[in-house]
Amino acid sequence: MQMKHLIIFAVVGMVVLLGFNIMSGNQREKNREAIMTSSQAELADAAVSENKGSNTSNANGSDTSDIASQPLGQQPKAILDDATSKIDQAQQAEAERLKQMSLAQE
Repeated sequence: MQMKHLIIFAVVGMVVLLGFNIMSGNQREKNREAIMTSSQAELADAAVSENKGSNTSNANGSDTSDIASQPLGQQPKAILDDATSKIDQAQQAEAERLKQMSLAQE
């Protein structure tokens, strides 16, 4: 194969990879927007149900919109903190339910 054929093949390959990267990036951005939209809707639903029930708040006051606005270096910690606070809330709610059930059985 001649050198100019190799160069043409390499340039065409780079253009194809660039096109794939752009298409993949656009799809990822659409997915990210869809996730943010759904998480904001879930937060609104959670806020409504939280206002109807007991007035409990997150232990550290974080939610997914706060996580997305943080720098990339802080996001994993914020995600873990958010998950931990949600687990704590669920455990507290379960403990309250068990307490109510035990009081109802007495």
